[in-house]
Amino acid sequence: MCGFVGFFNTPNVDCDRVIRDMADAIAHRGPDDADYYQDGVLSLGFRRLSIIDLEGGRQPILNEDGTKVLVFNGEIYNYQELREDLLAKGHTFRTKSDSETILHGYEEYGKDILQKLRGMFAFVIWDKTEGRLFGARDIFGIKPFYYYKKGDHFLFGSEIKSFLSHPEFEKELDESQIPNYLSYEYLPNEQTLFKNVFKLPGAHCFTYEHGQLTVERYYRIRYQIEEDKTLEQWEDLIQQEFTESVAMHQIADVEVGCFLSSGVDSSYVAKEISKGTEKVKTFSVGYEEEKYSELPYAQELSQVIGVESIANKVSADEFFDAMPEIQYFMDEPLPNPSEIPLYFLAKNARKYVKVVLSGEGADELFGGYPMYLQGGHFMDYTHKVVKPVRKLAGGVARHVKGMKGRNFLMRGAREPWQRFMRANYVFTDPSERQKYLKAPITTDLPETYSKRYFDEVPELDEPTALQYVDMHTWMIYDILLKADRMSMANSLELRVPFLDKKMLELSCRIPTRYRADHKTETTKKALRGAALKQLPESTATRKKLGFPVPLSDWLCQDKYYEKVKKAFTSEIAEKFFVTEELMKLLDDHKEGRALNMQKIWSFYTFILWYKEFFVKEQPVNLLKEA
Repeated sequence: MCGFVGFFNTPNVDCDRVIRDMADAIAHRGPDDADYYQDGVLSLGFRRLSIIDLEGGRQPILNEDGTKVLVFNGEIYNYQELREDLLAKGHTFRTKSDSETILHGYEEYGKDILQKLRGMFAFVIWDKTEGRLFGARDIFGIKPFYYYKKGDHFLFGSEIKSFLSHPEFEKELDESQIPNYLSYEYLPNEQTLFKNVFKLPGAHCFTYEHGQLTVERYYRIRYQIEEDKTLEQWEDLIQQEFTESVAMHQIADVEVGCFLSSGVDSSYVAKEISKGTEKVKTFSVGYEEEKYSELPYAQELSQVIGVESIANKVSADEFFDAMPEIQYFMDEPLPNPSEIPLYFLAKNARKYVKVVLSGEGADELFGGYPMYLQGGHFMDYTHKVVKPVRKLAGGVARHVKGMKGRNFLMRGAREPWQRFMRANYVFTDPSERQKYLKAPITTDLPETYSKRYFDEVPELDEPTALQYVDMHTWMIYDILLKADRMSMANSLELRVPFLDKKMLELSCRIPTRYRADHKTETTKKALRGAALKQLPESTATRKKLGFPVPLSDWLCQDKYYEKVKKAFTSEIAEKFFVTEELMKLLDDHKEGRALNMQKIWSFYTFILWYKEFFVKEQPVNLLKEA
């Protein structure tokens, strides 16, 4: 696991100094080593966290004749198999690393090598002879990739903050995107809050040649449901594939640990890794406030399955004090409160190991969120009631407050993309955003940004379509973003065995009723069944908590209320927001008149993030400072 940066050289730029400064800005991603490549046209920088082939495996890596060079972030779990194939075809390897396999694979197969890779990755390959830069991101988007394109300038790298060191990078806020951020808590497409900075989507590759950028998708998620298997057969198939995936995700030349919460996903990972690893260490995090802490459940399970449990607790002071640093590491504001305990969890784990396995992705692949169950109910409703009647019922419900089932009838009158809950995650009524914003909203309604994903899969039932959309928005731009940033902020490699190509292909064959069964209100039905054969019933059937945080309670306490109040009445807040409305949100929450935690935290997060990137002279290199 590492980080890389690069740019095409331009006149009047000290390329040697700039590439080193850019790499230093992401030194937390790779504190073990640094190296560079320059040829007069392109500059590449690399920071390494040594996991495989500790002595060799330095990057950038060149091919035999020096005409192609690679920088790569991630892990390829089937690299040994690919290596044998390439050796048989006459390729010569200088290292035992997985990264060199990609380089020779590209020589042999061109961009078709992407179809053969099993792992998490972001990489670029520079073909000096052809003057062509080729890059790609893994099918889920586990590893990040950003690029800046304006005029003749093209910069790229693992984190946006590295671009700040380049003299031709124009740091500009795209204020028009703030409304979308306030609805989703992230931007649901390739755009970022920095003008001219974009995310390469998961399952996409690009070519940059003669100043022209071409981006294309190389992999599509396809559901091919099989109705000929029983629930028990699906459970057995999940267990079989998951055993293999966990084994592959343990490949390393350093010790591998595991994150462990109270939920079935991380518990299943911990149980599986414990089968083949002696004295495996598990890491958990909690709070002094017992009702929010998952530690008792995690520690109980660790005793049952016989693994070492290492835990830490986060105080309210630590939580609030870490926020500016965390938003710096995030690159873009992310008001998901679970990122803070995840940061401290990773920080503690890094004292013991360099690699951890975690349970991200199980919900999206196997049907773990309650909204998938709601999708099932809407599916039944739309099949039974014709659209004109649904629209009539929705119209009546809109005008009758307090009516039983009012919200269901109103949402049932809409199309699935219009009632997509993630689009209005923070503000259930998107029109409400305007009263907090000084600038008029010029972007479309938030749900229109998700419609493109629904349109890609019109044949899917609603629960499955929701999973598909989540994998292309929520998972990549929220769940995986915080997982990568919070682990790499602490120089810790986080691996996600549920997000494996074969696990995905298996999940796409399972009928909806064995994923999110709305008839019995059971999420992850087949996955829970598989886990039940390995874990105590209380763990396998426990409802999802998802890093619960006592933030709502803390915001009612004077000390933390005052912290947020200071931000809400600051010059930054005055620049973008109607501060009187912000204070009303905060006061209503403190006095118990409303539950406004998510809205408050979204504004507060943006203000802290803006201060880090647009008020401070230059974000500090936190690794060097430490």
